[in-house]
Amino acid sequence: MLGNPVHCRNFHHTDWEGQEDELSPTIAYFKELYAYNTWANDRAFDAAEPLHADLLKRDLGNSFGSLHDTFTHIVGAEWIWLERWFGRWPPALLQPSEFSDRKALRSKLNQVRLDREKWISTLPEKTLGADMRYRNLRGEFYSYPLWQQLAHVVNHSTYHRGQVTTMLRQLGAAAVSTDLLLYYDEHNKQRS
Repeated sequence: MLGNPVHCRNFHHTDWEGQEDELSPTIAYFKELYAYNTWANDRAFDAAEPLHADLLKRDLGNSFGSLHDTFTHIVGAEWIWLERWFGRWPPALLQPSEFSDRKALRSKLNQVRLDREKWISTLPEKTLGADMRYRNLRGEFYSYPLWQQLAHVVNHSTYHRGQVTTMLRQLGAAAVSTDLLLYYDEHNKQRS
C-alpha cells in the first residue's frame, strides 16, 4: 500500500480561533519542495526521451504549442525567477529557438537547478518573509514575500508538467505521473 494513511479528527474553523493566520515556511521546506520539483521535471523530461525530435516540435495546439516549446517555457520560467532573485531582470524569457535539441534544454534546466540549490542553501530563514521586488516582462514592478515567489515557481512548473502529460498522450507516448505524493512514496521507500 502506498502512502501513510492517518486517522485524525475533523477540524472546524473554531479550532483555529486565536491562532496566527501567517504561514511560516522554512528553508528546509523549500529545499524539499524544490527536490520534488527536480524529481518531477526529470520524470517529465525522461518520459519524452523516446520520442523522435520531430514529435517534440509538433504543434499540438496547447498553450505553448509543442513539447519542446512547453519544456522551454518551464525552464525559462524557472530561470527568469532565479535571475530576479539575484536582482537581475531579464527583458524576455528563454526562447525555443535558443535550444537546438533536448540535450541543450536539459543542460540549461540542470544549470538552473544547481544555481538555485546553491542559492537556497545560503539563504537565512528571515529572508523568506522579506518582500522581493522584481520587474515583470511588461516592465511593471511587483513585490511579494520571497516564500510566495518560491512557492509560485514550483506551482507554475507543476501546471505545465500537467500539460506535458497530456501532450505525451496526444503523441502516443506513455504518460507520466508527477504527483507530490508519488514523490514522497518513492523517497520514503528509499529512506527505509
